[in-house]
Amino acid sequence: MITEKPPYLGFGLGLRPQHYREILDGNPAIDWFEIISENYMIEGGQPLHMLDQIRERYPIVMHGVSLSIASTAPFDMDYLNALKTLAKRLQPKWVSDHLCWTGVHGVNLHDLLPIPYTEEALAHVVDRVNFVQDFLGRRLTIENVSSYVTFAQSEMTEWEFVGELARRTGCWLLFDVNNVYVSAFNHGFSTLDFLHGVPRDQVVQFHVAGHSNEETHLIDTHDHPVCDEVWDFYREAVAYFGPVSTMIERDDNIPPLAELVAELDHARQIAGEVIKAQAPSLVAAE
Repeated sequence: MITEKPPYLGFGLGLRPQHYREILDGNPAIDWFEIISENYMIEGGQPLHMLDQIRERYPIVMHGVSLSIASTAPFDMDYLNALKTLAKRLQPKWVSDHLCWTGVHGVNLHDLLPIPYTEEALAHVVDRVNFVQDFLGRRLTIENVSSYVTFAQSEMTEWEFVGELARRTGCWLLFDVNNVYVSAFNHGFSTLDFLHGVPRDQVVQFHVAGHSNEETHLIDTHDHPVCDEVWDFYREAVAYFGPVSTMIERDDNIPPLAELVAELDHARQIAGEVIKAQAPSLVAAE
């Protein structure tokens, strides 16, 4: 199993088909790309062909939406074999998925569904993360999801659950800044409590994204630019965790590549300001 912490990659984007040609024809100021694993878990075809070309020029990370790590159903071994084959082909810097379940009775509900934060659920997810890590021969990176309901059975906070999962399995963490902000608004907890409850040394990636504001609640839609409040929380995250590979996540209403690069530049600016303020002597030395 790969045990060394992944390198800091800088500032990346989610790879979307609308931008394939522009990426290959130009030289956009993007340090790396994150792919949706399920879109490329095939034996051939144009998307995989384009990805192979992009991978020759940029580091790649894999991000899944169907692992269903918290489900009580047996793992889909066809899925795991396809995931392992893709990882072997791409040699990604890391492989991530979500702390959730995604279906029941063999039906994929195509949603990232929350779990109760209990000792029983924790032991169950620990076993499943360990199984997948052993099967893939590499550490998983687990992302916190946004949520809209909570469970009366929960015995701990989400951040306590996430932190303990990381400690017991050694998995790395994808800290989704927008998801924490959305869930904090929906459930009335403090974003900083979540931030300070997560193990610093196991966070390898940030997601930053937009959401929809329905006044009484927020929905994690990934179809808007990042709002000021999420940028402010991103600033807090960089201050706490230090330099972490950061990605702008956009899944709908995909804008021209230049607009996403501009958002990425804003993330660079914020991170640069925070790191400079924390270590001016190091910046001066560079």
